[in-house]
Amino acid sequence: MANVTDVAEFIIGLANRDDDDIITNLKLQKITYYAQGFYLALFDKPLFDDEIQAWAHGPVIPDLYHKYKINGKNHIVSDAMFDAEKCLAEQEREHLNDVYDIFGQFSAWKLRNMTHEEAPWIDNEKSANIITKTELKRYFDTRVD
Repeated sequence: MANVTDVAEFIIGLANRDDDDIITNLKLQKITYYAQGFYLALFDKPLFDDEIQAWAHGPVIPDLYHKYKINGKNHIVSDAMFDAEKCLAEQEREHLNDVYDIFGQFSAWKLRNMTHEEAPWIDNEKSANIITKTELKRYFDTRVD
């Protein structure tokens, strides 16, 4: 199982490979959420162990949020020392590439609005509850063929 920080670094690296693409903490949170949800649906196991919570602006992984909150609304730059092949399995890297290819094209606010229309956030947003992996899997099972 991947570490959520390694997942985030990989996603940041994907965003940074294109000069015109930027990734903020908000966008990173949403893409990481989608990566976890689809991984659960496709592989019947979590991509990472960290909890996802329903916050005002959508699903959030608290530890990841706190790690990158210093960036505010600014672009996050990838860690030059991060070695994806050392930290993530090939299946995990391929999955993250696929998720980024689909969701990376959207702005942070578009992704935020998308998550606000989905059951995992809607069912938990009133009390900032944990969105369980069971809930995520159940929802994302309906989004894959």
